[in-house]
Amino acid sequence: MLLAGVIFSASTADNASAQNFSANDAKVSALLAQMTLDEKIGQMVQVDSGALAGNNDVAKYYLGSVLSGGSSDPAAGNSPVAWLDLVNGLKAQALTTRLKIPLLYGIDAVHGHNNIEGAVIFPHHIGLGATHDPKLIARAEQVTAAEVAGTGVRWAFAPCIAVPQDEHWGRTYEGYSDNTALVSALGVAAVKGFQGEALSASPVSVLACAKHFIGDGGTQNGKDQGNDVCDEATLRKLFLPPYQAAIKAGVGSIMVSYSSWNGEKMHGNKYLLTDVLKGELGFNGLLVSDWAAIDQINPDFKLDVAQSINAGLDMIMIPYGSGHANNYIEFIDDLKALVAEGKVSPARIDDAVARILRIKFQMGLFAGDTIDPQLTAAIGSPAHRTIARECVRESLVLLKNENHALPLSKTIKHLVVVGAAADDLGVQCGGWTIDWQGRKGAVTTGGTTILTAIKQTVSSATEVTYSAAGSDLKAADAIIVVVGEQPYAEMKGDRQDLNLSASDKALIAQAKATGSPVITLLLSGRPLVLDSALADSSAFVAAWLPGTEGEGVADVLFGDAKFTGKLPRMWPLSNDHLSSLDPAKPLFKTGFGLKE
Repeated sequence: MLLAGVIFSASTADNASAQNFSANDAKVSALLAQMTLDEKIGQMVQVDSGALAGNNDVAKYYLGSVLSGGSSDPAAGNSPVAWLDLVNGLKAQALTTRLKIPLLYGIDAVHGHNNIEGAVIFPHHIGLGATHDPKLIARAEQVTAAEVAGTGVRWAFAPCIAVPQDEHWGRTYEGYSDNTALVSALGVAAVKGFQGEALSASPVSVLACAKHFIGDGGTQNGKDQGNDVCDEATLRKLFLPPYQAAIKAGVGSIMVSYSSWNGEKMHGNKYLLTDVLKGELGFNGLLVSDWAAIDQINPDFKLDVAQSINAGLDMIMIPYGSGHANNYIEFIDDLKALVAEGKVSPARIDDAVARILRIKFQMGLFAGDTIDPQLTAAIGSPAHRTIARECVRESLVLLKNENHALPLSKTIKHLVVVGAAADDLGVQCGGWTIDWQGRKGAVTTGGTTILTAIKQTVSSATEVTYSAAGSDLKAADAIIVVVGEQPYAEMKGDRQDLNLSASDKALIAQAKATGSPVITLLLSGRPLVLDSALADSSAFVAAWLPGTEGEGVADVLFGDAKFTGKLPRMWPLSNDHLSSLDPAKPLFKTGFGLKE
């Protein structure tokens, strides 16, 4: 179980008293009436913590929000206590202002509280999608919410409810599936996991952020921050339903996509942001930009500010400080000038600020935001890791099992494990782990590599031989080969050639040549073109990016749990098939997965 009081229940007092978005309108109106234009514009600004070091700008500019980007750690270190001290210090600044409007702190908790030393790292969304299990996803995000809240942060930039159509895209692993209905169901579960049945003042009700509106994963050639070229009917059919479902579930914030639709940047698209999202779908929450994303609308930053605010954005992520072009002080000055010039209306400013304040009232931030020390102490706890281990077990997809090569016996006499990825926690976790792009090797999150988990699972009489490069491969009762992608995140993860590497295929072939049964585990953020690797393997497991709990892999390999995972997306036959995206002849269809 989680800590007492952490698991949400429909019968809790928090949910019984949960208010909808409009319940605090009287308080919002009264506060707005007291605010100056400077105080209002400050609420619309979100700055990266790294740009605020050593200054008092949260108070000076009445900033409404601070975030920590993928590699923005506290100067005092990356421990939960250091994070809590950083966040509390910035919150305290906000409370020194005239109106004492509380600060809302946000972070990319995309597969657990993934920036933080010692936190549990869950499988990335593509692995959670393979579970096809909304209840499990809700429990996973309850854990993430509890760990996020334990560092004083109350806003998670998750879930990503993209529907990736082309796995050349480097963010494919951030999407649950290529199936719109599955993404919708799991997105709802994630929102409720973060927020509870309703966003509330509960200490573990964390503001969820559905992202990135709209068309992520549909860009030409899978290009990150690229262009969706399709008619409106296609856009609505493929990409809109997850947002409709998330809004119905009460999601409190939505982040806008870097991408364009038929050449128009989403951050400046008033039709989609205001007419469709806020009007047609009735989204009452907070609409936030992505990292410095308004810069891409026009070459002129002041025009960027005008177009993005008039398009419907409520809070702008301006991560940079003085010394950098297009910094938050420049944004504040430009927006004030635009209001004076009549190019942004006071009514639009009031609407944006009202949405921000309403969320803060709903979360109980005005009543104080004291962090339960038990939440901080529970970060990375065995109870939390148990749930992540369950997620790993359910995410594994068995693609081949010739002659019942799996499960392996725990009393197997001689087991050979090869492949550097078998003993590399960084590869196992992937991108967005401690660093934005992730890293190879040891990561300071705790956890267990697949190799260690295997050694802990087999009998004391079993001989386990490990070779990262397979240099001393010899016949054994079975050979486990662990291969896959190196860590990456957005932009740097875009790839046009998605063949499994030649060295990985050679390692599998080398194992086969011994005559032993070969069990291949693929660690990847997307399906890869397998070619000979599948034929050369007796059993083949898509393990995705499972995170810190390698024991979940061993549980299934050695029969303590059965294979239940099913492919969350189509598996391509070849690079040509990827280029054409012809669903008629995939290697495996969405939903495929052997049970034994």
